[in-house]
Amino acid sequence: MCSGTRPESNLATIAALAGEAAAGGASYVLTPEMSVAFAADREGLAQVSEPFSQNSAIAECSSLARRNGLYLHLGSLAVRSGDGRHANRSVLFAPDGEIAATYDKIHLFDADPPGDRPYRESETYRGGDRAVVTTAPGFGLGLTICYDVRFSGLFSTLADAGADVIALPAAFTVPTGSAHWETLVRARAIETGCFIVAAAQAGRHENGRSTYGHSMVVDPWGEILAIADGESEGLIFADIDLEAVGHARRRVPALANRRPFSLSVNPDLPE
Repeated sequence: MCSGTRPESNLATIAALAGEAAAGGASYVLTPEMSVAFAADREGLAQVSEPFSQNSAIAECSSLARRNGLYLHLGSLAVRSGDGRHANRSVLFAPDGEIAATYDKIHLFDADPPGDRPYRESETYRGGDRAVVTTAPGFGLGLTICYDVRFSGLFSTLADAGADVIALPAAFTVPTGSAHWETLVRARAIETGCFIVAAAQAGRHENGRSTYGHSMVVDPWGEILAIADGESEGLIFADIDLEAVGHARRRVPALANRRPFSLSVNPDLPE
């Protein structure tokens, strides 16, 4: 997606793409980070965000999941919290429209990327503190958001807890995306022996930002099964063959081979 600042138009795009996905045989659909509204600043975000309860975007996506009979995974939206900040929250809807799981982005992007403006997500968002694994159509699904991809321990924890597939909705900057996006996504798939489904914002947005795009689905061996470009809205499709999870983990049992260890920092080494 190339989400704008107005929820109404973004929800209309989600509705159209969800219908197209269902018609194409999809049973699980993931949208990017900040699908509902990609605000320009904190003031703009405050104007369009709502609390989680009685949230109009949540109600609309629940209806879309039920109407299309699929697992609709809203990559994330900003949800008002009680301290003046927001939660960057991912919401998974079951085919009956009920909420199957939610996840609040744990790792917040406070950085000064080269060639771009500084980012201080912690000023606007409150980080989560709970990793989430749930069930989607026939597989264990781990939930992450964007900057989480740089923290491999979270992905290993999700795999240990039963994830076969890990969702990664994102809105990567162009400089960091071109440098690291594909490498990080493929590395997380290889390390965990999981499929990674990565839906990314793409193109030049109404808020003035540009995002890297290149949504992709990567299999447990690190092979890219499907990939989008860096500009266009639309869908990519991939088949999830769960036998590939066990096969990859048997070929290189990295999760099983991990060992605990201690750390000794000793500058007075013997000669």
